[in-house]
Amino acid sequence: MRKFVYALLTTAMVALVGCVTINVYFPEAAAQKAADRFIGTVIDQGAAPAQDAKPTPAPQSQPPVQPSAMLLDLLVPAAYAANTPDIRVQTPATEAIRGRMQARFKSTLKALLDSGAIGFTRDGLVAVHDAGKIPLSQRAQANAAVADENTDRNSLYREIARANGHPEWESQIRSTFAKGWSERAHGGWYYQDASGAWKRK
Repeated sequence: MRKFVYALLTTAMVALVGCVTINVYFPEAAAQKAADRFIGTVIDQGAAPAQDAKPTPAPQSQPPVQPSAMLLDLLVPAAYAANTPDIRVQTPATEAIRGRMQARFKSTLKALLDSGAIGFTRDGLVAVHDAGKIPLSQRAQANAAVADENTDRNSLYREIARANGHPEWESQIRSTFAKGWSERAHGGWYYQDASGAWKRK
């Protein structure tokens, strides 16, 4: 009987720990909100929002701990019992990237987007949509701006994933930003849909 109870408890512990590991998920809603704020400061040239800080909860009286709760605390680390994870977007690296993107958008990219020469791609980058709308004398400069922008965007998505302790989130952060860029596009700008086809806002 004792062996049976031990085996049952061991199975329960493995199941609980397995559930805890699986529940570390990408916080899509928080990421979309953070991406929207970042994109807004680039497209609309607003000021960078203050670093999000989680408010410190007011101290509360703790109820007596039940023996069953003590067992659960041993099995489930407190970190996993925390609130829904947030996304950190502001680091020294991302702020430097933001500054370059704002300056590039103001000096070059906005005019190219307004003319329909370039657009937002489905993978969160920018690409030439219609080179014929760029004067020949300005094409080298436009291509350089697009290349520099994409370098910064790739670095941004990688840095946000790294800053949140989940490098494996990079592709999800990229997808979240890609959605945000197309949603914040101004009327007349081009963007790619999920299939890669160009659409006009």
